Amino acid sequence: MHGVSLALPENGTPSPPSAVSTPSSPPPSTPLPEQAASPARSVRVRDPYVVAVLLFCAYAALSICRYRQLRTMSWDLGIFEQVIRAYAQLRAPVADLKGPGVNILGDHFSPVTALLAPAYRLFPTPITLLVAQAALFALSAIPVTRVAARLLGRWPGLAIGVGYGLSWGVQRAVEFDFHEIAFAVPLIAFSLEALLAHRWRAALWWALPLVLVKEDLGLTAAAIALVVAVRARRTAPRIVPDALAVAALAVVAAVLTFAFVIPAFNSADTYDYWVKVDGGSGPLDGIDTKFRTLLWLLLPTTGLLALRSPLMLIALPTLGWRFLSSDDHYWGTDWHYSAVLMPIVTLALVDAAERARRGARPWLRSYARHLPAAVAGAALALTTSLPLSALAEPDAYRVRPEVRAAERLLDRIPDDATVEANVGPISRLTSRCRVFWVGGTRGITPDYIALNNGRGWVGDPVAYAKRLHPRATYTVAGEAGGYLVLERVAKPRT
Repeated sequence: MHGVSLALPENGTPSPPSAVSTPSSPPPSTPLPEQAASPARSVRVRDPYVVAVLLFCAYAALSICRYRQLRTMSWDLGIFEQVIRAYAQLRAPVADLKGPGVNILGDHFSPVTALLAPAYRLFPTPITLLVAQAALFALSAIPVTRVAARLLGRWPGLAIGVGYGLSWGVQRAVEFDFHEIAFAVPLIAFSLEALLAHRWRAALWWALPLVLVKEDLGLTAAAIALVVAVRARRTAPRIVPDALAVAALAVVAAVLTFAFVIPAFNSADTYDYWVKVDGGSGPLDGIDTKFRTLLWLLLPTTGLLALRSPLMLIALPTLGWRFLSSDDHYWGTDWHYSAVLMPIVTLALVDAAERARRGARPWLRSYARHLPAAVAGAALALTTSLPLSALAEPDAYRVRPEVRAAERLLDRIPDDATVEANVGPISRLTSRCRVFWVGGTRGITPDYIALNNGRGWVGDPVAYAKRLHPRATYTVAGEAGGYLVLERVAKPRT
């Protein structure tokens, strides 16, 4: 009924009307029901934000500690810093680590990273990227916790939020330093929150920007739109054409990006990653690894209950390209590849649990009631062997003397120098030098060569430099903490 509000007690049954009706207000000493409930309600409203703040502190602490200890895992942090540094200087997004002058939009289409340019202009350091990623991942916990609490209750919602924030996919992505998928995770989470709340248009609007995060995520946006069309067809049939239009638009955007946009920025006029899908690998290659990844996705994070939700269909595009690829790095649970799946499987669990609680099977109702606590418990238990467990160790906050010695050595390289480097030196140099990947200078002779030589793989540094650049002469400028710097010797004037 419009304009009429009926307050219900906790069991959902309206109280019978009193025998004597009076229009007078209750005495001042008697709080109104809304006033009495407001403190508890405000606490429930704050819960998702408290979870997000705690997760942000944990994610940021882990990322910064790893950076301070020179524990960068890949060249990606350097690549993204070069790109965002270029955006901040209003230049084309060139990533010299991919090759001299390579426009990153010809590698992956991720213009969304330009949003970090203002922050990087103020704080030109890789830590800016790491803190931004921590904030984006933590932000995604707000809609996850909020919709879980709305559908399942406060404490189950908190358990789901904690389980999501500590999920292995998110932790692995935090450990991986920085990647553009950090933007996708909150977009997916907010979109699916809106979907579960039957705010259909909001779900579509949150999904659409995924086409600007990474080329394959247009297919994920299309999958979200299709699920909206299916879920809304009975209660809001007018939304169905809009959802189908968004799905078609997202697919067209993805196809155009693969076929035309990326090749237009690529020096070879192609999309370099086709070879990883059409590389001779069949879907059964690495089947044991792929099956293990599926178990990790479904068992500790959802107790298999998520399989009862159509939201799981949204995970198929990402799982599809990963498992069809010939690159075995995509198949497993390492790196950052599973982060975009975490809000999908978690909110599929919420959707399935809410339905199961209203089902006719007592055992399923009981399982759905207890599963959020089990998911949180599993996440906490698994964290002892996941990246965030390092925060419990005192050594995580200490910088070893050999690391400080390596930093001092790298600081001797002057600003604006050209440097050829491998993983390790990269993230200490990309904010102030032009950095190339070792062996990938394509004819450019750099001023310096900086290498992480901790395992002694370069036995004769001068000879190694000669193999890289036969026409130049380099001398060892210094060695410290397992790091090695060679400086080019200027040719005497004739």
